[in-house]
Amino acid sequence: MAAMTCHTCGKEITPGTQFCLHCGAPVQGSQAVPVVSSSPASPSALPANRKSKTTAGILALLLGGIGVHKFYLGKTGAGILYLVFFWTYIPAIVGFVEGIVYLTMSEEDFYRKYAKELTP
Repeated sequence: MAAMTCHTCGKEITPGTQFCLHCGAPVQGSQAVPVVSSSPASPSALPANRKSKTTAGILALLLGGIGVHKFYLGKTGAGILYLVFFWTYIPAIVGFVEGIVYLTMSEEDFYRKYAKELTP
């Protein structure tokens, strides 16, 4: 299958993706335009303003008990909830598990899951 371009930003996208990894716009079959070039887009090519999954994972592992990783990902409400209940150690356990999940998921899955929080 030929590579496609995003209808919003014009960057190359991998066929079969549901959103543009460069601008986050949804990609529909009718909105994508075939590219003349046959070189596919790199799956690791993500927007420059994205949050790092490694940073989020390390923050969750080390400071997950007080919700620092939630603030980093733009989930202020969840971060405040972690702060309120940090004394129960439940947020520390959940944060540790979330850190492992962040570090083991692929870049594309991480971006897909947190795209709403990561777009300006």
